[in-house]
Amino acid sequence: MKLSDGVEWALHVTTLVAFVPADQAVPAARLAEYHGVPAAYLAKHLQALSRAGILEAVPGPHGGYRLARPAAEVTVLDVVEAIDGTESAFVCTEIRQRGPAAGPPSDYRVPCGIHRVMNRADRAWRDSLRAVTIAEIAEGVVATSPAHRIEAGARWMEEVLR
Repeated sequence: MKLSDGVEWALHVTTLVAFVPADQAVPAARLAEYHGVPAAYLAKHLQALSRAGILEAVPGPHGGYRLARPAAEVTVLDVVEAIDGTESAFVCTEIRQRGPAAGPPSDYRVPCGIHRVMNRADRAWRDSLRAVTIAEIAEGVVATSPAHRIEAGARWMEEVLR
């Protein structure tokens, strides 16, 4: 399975805006600048996060993006699905119904073992992502990043939110 670059970007942006006070917002261009990614491409993902109710777009001269709900209520799965959708990575095409041993659909009422194991893996992956919130990731950033990097990020945030 390969997730899009947008998933990584969206997770980082969502984690960053978890530090933004509820009454303020960060402009899209500044979020792109902070992460060193193309603003136009990031804007598409910010819109998807807004449509999913993860971010709130704030209009006006001091507008931008902020979390639409508390970081403790936003899961990693919410962000992944907002960007890459809810479809499973595995798509069964029922190849059992082709080739020399093919049979009609009525012969295959139960999904094959491959389909079952792939569905089980998809559920486990989603359950794992659903169990982690953006608040937990933000706490991990603070706990594991060098102090001078946290300070640099805090200075940047102060400048942006002035």
